[in-house]
Amino acid sequence: MFDFEFHNPTKIVFGRQTVARLDTLVPANARVLVLYGGGSAQKNGTLDEVLGALGSREIQQFGGIEANPTYETLMRAVELIREQKLDFLLAVGGGSVIDGTKFVAAAVAYQGEPWEILETYGAKVTQALPFGSVLTLPATGSEMNNGGVVTRKSTQSKLPFRSPHVFPQFSILDPDKTLTLPPRQLANGVADAFTHVVEQYLTYPVEGRVQDRFAEGLLQTLVEIGPKVLNDPDDDVRANLMWVATLALNGLVGAGVPQDWSTHMIGHELTAGYGIDHARTLAVVLPANLQIRRESKRRKLLQYAERVWHITEGSEEQRIDAAIERTRSFFESLDIRTRLHDYDIGADAIDALIAQLEAHGMTQLGEGKDVTPDVSRRILEASL
Repeated sequence: MFDFEFHNPTKIVFGRQTVARLDTLVPANARVLVLYGGGSAQKNGTLDEVLGALGSREIQQFGGIEANPTYETLMRAVELIREQKLDFLLAVGGGSVIDGTKFVAAAVAYQGEPWEILETYGAKVTQALPFGSVLTLPATGSEMNNGGVVTRKSTQSKLPFRSPHVFPQFSILDPDKTLTLPPRQLANGVADAFTHVVEQYLTYPVEGRVQDRFAEGLLQTLVEIGPKVLNDPDDDVRANLMWVATLALNGLVGAGVPQDWSTHMIGHELTAGYGIDHARTLAVVLPANLQIRRESKRRKLLQYAERVWHITEGSEEQRIDAAIERTRSFFESLDIRTRLHDYDIGADAIDALIAQLEAHGMTQLGEGKDVTPDVSRRILEASL
């Protein structure tokens, strides 16, 4: 394993009927901006529950954060905070709302053009407003990490950022908040969490045995509960999905081991260019990525085949093929299509996607920094 430090200051409050804990988690004299998305938090009563728990604090609201939060929308929240002199943020929603809140928290006091936060991947962030979250959609793990992704509509750019200043102070995880989610969002959550683990696990061996077993346990849990999540509103199943999604990207799985993330970077361009759900771009790119890079990932692919999918018969090539196919079939079992043509994207789109990767500096991706634009092109071609 590599040398590493692990630091995560986010307090997790997990369990049913935990929204009431906001009264003790948010400072009594805070001037709060509650940020949320497209209205589901209003319709299902979560927003009213949150506002009630905040009591007599001064509260402003900001809704309309998109499923892929946009710079243009988030900057309106920044302006509101500056005008009203608000000093605490509360994200109520899924990963997109929390990602957007992280950007807003960092942008309020930023000296200069806030888009630089994204252009420098968070390196220029020196401070941020304090914030917490009430999670309603398990998927991204944003509730317990210091990263986010923001899209700029005017340039079709979708860029990630990370900073130690944008960890949530706390996150409330109530599995009951998932009971009204539609199957599409639940499927996306399973696929997103699955790919997060794979990006930190399916690289090359470094004797990270604890991390390997941890990752494999999370993947096996997702395989086990994935179909149940879509068809059974069981509170225990939803609780397990919520906790797996958090653990998949809170830093523990990837501590001390190499990480890939090329599937995500390529997928971001598909979302920015075509508006495809983030998780669905991952389901398209990941199987093709594993196929194209099977030689550099051979040893871990064989381990993945045996330990996650219990594939032990056949030659090495056959086992690798079977593991990749099982991965694709798992996504398809969630009613997530895994080919570009399923989204009406053909070979004629690849040049523009590669150009966007190059424009965003995504020319040396992967655990070995060897996913060049040429390799990305081959991955996209294999995704057709």
